[in-house]
Amino acid sequence: MGLTKSEIFSPLQNELAGLAKVLGHPARIAILQEIIKSKSCICGDLVQEVGLAQPTISQHLKELKNSGIIKGDIEGTRVCYCINNEKWITIKELFMTFFDSQITERDECC
Repeated sequence: MGLTKSEIFSPLQNELAGLAKVLGHPARIAILQEIIKSKSCICGDLVQEVGLAQPTISQHLKELKNSGIIKGDIEGTRVCYCINNEKWITIKELFMTFFDSQITERDECC
């Protein structure tokens, strides 16, 4: 199997691909939906809501936090998570720019 040559792609292409990879797991989407639905920081309620084991939830939270999509604050012995609003807006803008760049008036090609 060959190595991915990320250096031949633009920073935007690499960033979009990285975000798509993080968002490409349904458990992470479910976790994000629960955090968004709570409209506040969420602490430990995800196991019951998402239906996965705590270690699995923790691994997905780690991926989301490493990407900057969520933030975590320590409260006592628990970590509470919330959406990183600045990153969320950036993600939305990046994907909207990408999707909008593909829309053009042209003849059908296929």
